[in-house]
Amino acid sequence: MKFRPLHDRVVVRRLESEEKSKGGIIIPDSAKEKPQEGEIMAVGSGARDEAGKLVPLDVKKGDRVLFGKWSGTEVKIDGQDLLIMKESDIMGVVGK
Repeated sequence: MKFRPLHDRVVVRRLESEEKSKGGIIIPDSAKEKPQEGEIMAVGSGARDEAGKLVPLDVKKGDRVLFGKWSGTEVKIDGQDLLIMKESDIMGVVGK
């Protein structure tokens, strides 16, 4: 990917949701909710504190994260549907 987010922003690729419910019912695309889990594709250099010192981000490329349902801005980069959001929109890292 030839895109680097600025400051405390990250690029996230949504992970695909399940095609079936737990009971085995197939869910059509129109009824699926957008997944709230994704993989970090790129991170910015970090935010600056009040003293002007660079504070690096807690997440890194490859992390699986949970984020809010309405978080981020949807963009298309290199043919992929991605989200750009601030690190503060991320609720946590999964599986560490």
